[in-house]
Amino acid sequence: MRIAVWSGPRNISTAMMRSWGNRPDTFVCDEPLYAHYLRNTDVEHPGRDEVIASQENDWRKVVAWLTGPAPQGRAIFYQKHMTHHLLPEIDRNWLGAVTNCFLIRDPREMITSLLKFLPSPNLRDTGLPQQVEIFDWVRRHTGNIPPVVDSKDVLLQPRRMLGLLCEALGVEFTEAMLSWPPGRRATDGVWAKYWYDAVERTTTFAPYSPKTEVAPPELRELCDECVKLYEYLHQHRLQP
Repeated sequence: MRIAVWSGPRNISTAMMRSWGNRPDTFVCDEPLYAHYLRNTDVEHPGRDEVIASQENDWRKVVAWLTGPAPQGRAIFYQKHMTHHLLPEIDRNWLGAVTNCFLIRDPREMITSLLKFLPSPNLRDTGLPQQVEIFDWVRRHTGNIPPVVDSKDVLLQPRRMLGLLCEALGVEFTEAMLSWPPGRRATDGVWAKYWYDAVERTTTFAPYSPKTEVAPPELRELCDECVKLYEYLHQHRLQP
């Protein structure tokens, strides 16, 4: 089974990758379209040149790998994707060869976290319009509503939400998904040193803690746009 998990930035996507990576039957990959995204945009991210040099830059070759056999003979191929990495020129038809699911986070909490890495984010930087586009494509072409998981629900009830997600995907839940060893992984992207400091110290999902920060006034309009997109996806989420 190939599971493509579509998330925006500053979500719990890396912790989810740790969770699935702790399963003995699963191979995980970390943002395989990142290098293509950076090479074909003018976005300045930490370690931009290093990321481009570390990965295949041709989306067609990346997609061929993502839709092929799971590496190392594993039964499950878990793919952590950032929605904004799926640039418009990338053909969407390959999405039909993977099982897609969506990880969302309230943008009122996400944007204040994103500001620490991108001082002036725009709507596309949040990944939310792309996430809605991918969700609608999958829904339209499969006739089914793909699984949507809210990160807050996972942090509040990890066992419950992971169990529901596994059930929706047709995969057996295992307790191994609830904890993992600390540290970096060979499967982490080279950008881990810029983005993964906190998650490298974890051994389980951190308890949910409400954010007290609010978006600055100049980003209120952006936040409002994001909330509308988030609420559209949120209404389809797996209910705790």
